Parts: sequence; C-alpha cells; structure tokens
Amino acid sequence: MDKELVINANGIHYTPLNTMIRSAVASGVERIRIDNVLGQRFIADGLKGTVRIKVCGTPGGDLGMFMRGPVIEVFGNCDHAPGNTMDAGEIIIHGSSGDATAHSMRGGIVMVEGDIGYRGGIHMKEYGDHLPVLIVGGNACSFLGEYMAGGIILVLGSGKEHILPDRGIGTGIHGGEIFIRGTVPERALGVGARKAEATEEDRARIEPLIRRFAEVFSVDVEPLISVEYTRITPASGRPFANKYTWE
Repeated sequence: MDKELVINANGIHYTPLNTMIRSAVASGVERIRIDNVLGQRFIADGLKGTVRIKVCGTPGGDLGMFMRGPVIEVFGNCDHAPGNTMDAGEIIIHGSSGDATAHSMRGGIVMVEGDIGYRGGIHMKEYGDHLPVLIVGGNACSFLGEYMAGGIILVLGSGKEHILPDRGIGTGIHGGEIFIRGTVPERALGVGARKAEATEEDRARIEPLIRRFAEVFSVDVEPLISVEYTRITPASGRPFANKYTWE
C-alpha cells in the first residue's frame, strides 16, 4: 500500500503549506493527511490527478478551488466556498460549511454532512459530460442555487423536521435542478424559479446520490428515499428578461 504523507499545519501560513502539498503531489505522493488545520486558505487549489487528501481541522476559504480530480475529505467544518469553480473530483465534509459552498462549481461532487451557509451552489454550471453535484445533509440558508446554470443541488435535511432555506431559492436560476426533501411553499422561491413534486423518474435519478451520501456518512438511507421531494427548476432560460428596457 502506498505510504501516507503526514503534514502538521500547526502555525504554518497557507502559502508554504500549499507549496508542500503541490511538491508532494508532483513527486508522486498519492495520499496526504494534513493535521491541525486552522483557517489556512486555498488548500489543494488547482491540483490535478488522483491524490487523496485528508484535512483534519477547519480549512479556510476556497478549499479545492479549480481542482481537477483529487479527493479531499475534511474532518471538521469548512469556511466559505469549498469547491469554488471545481472541475472534477470530490470534496467530502464531515461537518458543516460556510457561505457560497460549491460557488461556480462545474464538475465533480461536494458532499456536506451538516448545514451550509448562504448562496450555496451560486453560479453552478455544467458543460459536456461534466455535471456538478452538491449534496447537503442538513439544511441550507437563503438564496440556494442563485443564478444556477447547471448541475444538481440536493438538500436532504437528515434528522430535521424543518427543511427549507429561508427565502430566494433558485433566484435567477436558468439551468440545473434543485431537489429539497419534503414540500416547499411558493413564497420561498426566488425570481425565475418554479417548483413541482419530483416524479418517479426524478427520484430514480437522485436515488444513487442519496445512497452514496448515506454510505459515506453512515446514515440510514430508507427515511431519505421513502419520502417526497420538491424539484425546483428555471421558469425561463432568461429569468430577468423583463427587467431590461429596449428601445
């Protein structure tokens, strides 16, 4: 079995820490564990390949930004925007995550065991066979999926009675899908979003994602697949078309 490189990040500024990570990957290291992480930003940004990275602690903003392939597993909470503009790979968070989780994500998967902050999945997009997926095990704050252009956001609300971002769900959405366990009132939708009960076909498409989440976080899957889901999609490809004045 390949040897795991252990880095103690205690007191290390994010610039030399990221230099260590990149040097290790360039030398062929396939597994890295980073201990005592406390706010260091940009961890694994721009990395390619198949390296697996365990982050023990609380990473700072933009974890895995522009990443293409690696797997990051965080044992703790995350700051803002993990998975920002990520192209491929996985980010698994055993905790909660801050605002703008999966910001502009365009491929791969981000799974959060707990809650996320505001504007989760903002500007998510897809192209070709790249389909970004954000799975939230807990709840999300307002403006989930704002300006979303592609991909799937799935809010499971595991163990929660109230599963609902406060307001503005899908504001400006013009592509992609948002699935929320249970019912969603009309008042919670943002401009340009519409809702419908998920069909059997919809549920069949998201069931593998639910099962993957349950397996990763050791959650009972049955309560998550035996209930109804609301599917939120664009009401139009140009949600703000009527806001412009044409001469």
